[in-house]
Amino acid sequence: MNVQRSFASEEAGVLYLVATPIGNLDDITVRCLNTLREVDVIACEDTRQTRKLLNHFQIEKRTVSYHEHNKEASGNGLLQWLAEGKKIALVSDAGLPAISDPGAELVRDATAAGFPVIPVPGANAALTALIASGLPTDRFVFCGFIGRENKERREELERLKRYPETLIFYEAPHRVEKTLAAMREAWGNRRAVLARELTKRYEEFVRGTLDELLEWLRSGEVRGEFCVIVEGNTGPLEAEVDDTWWQSMSIVEHVDHYCAQGMGKKEAIKQAADDRNVSKRDVYNEYHRE
Repeated sequence: MNVQRSFASEEAGVLYLVATPIGNLDDITVRCLNTLREVDVIACEDTRQTRKLLNHFQIEKRTVSYHEHNKEASGNGLLQWLAEGKKIALVSDAGLPAISDPGAELVRDATAAGFPVIPVPGANAALTALIASGLPTDRFVFCGFIGRENKERREELERLKRYPETLIFYEAPHRVEKTLAAMREAWGNRRAVLARELTKRYEEFVRGTLDELLEWLRSGEVRGEFCVIVEGNTGPLEAEVDDTWWQSMSIVEHVDHYCAQGMGKKEAIKQAADDRNVSKRDVYNEYHRE
């Protein structure tokens, strides 16, 4: 059995994944503060944003930049420091690092090199929004930011269409209306919740159907980063009911069915192969074997 185990020690370098507040600074934990005070260096998504947090809690600590655009070069430097025995805290601007923020690659490389990686948990926007949404919380899928390009967005929504779990997304204010409109087109008028300014003074939850939320978005100025919570599929889709009609047919009967509808034999073989998710060659050979 090939398993990997890692343990923190006084001599070894350690990577701490430290949660930071998503709004209200009082949400930070005592353990998070102690970790930030004790490490040798703090790797930040934005050093300016993290400096505000450190100044508020009177923490003097070296900070370095680690973000989406420099993560390869910066990550190599951080791994070198870990090899030298340094203790490093990785933070994002808000919430848990490596969740729709940089960090996953660094964790992958650090664990592959055998360095201990220790999570220091705290606030998370997705779960904070979910538990107050009023939608089912027993099963859920975190989807993060949806694709920006129309084709990518459509394909992703089509893939998620059958999921019965509650779906959680992050979205920027200038894209949220377009995203909800695409969801409405792909999924119908599902129940949904918009959450913004979480844990801040003007925290707001807007609950309704996708149509109602779109109307609300179009009625005024939209500000703040959003968590979008959408109910999952609550019943069988037509496609799920209809796409098994051929199950009792042999491949020959399946192809002949399409031929009887006017398809040519080549087209009928291709369609039967698509239905069954098998190769055209397999259907062709089986059809001509008899």
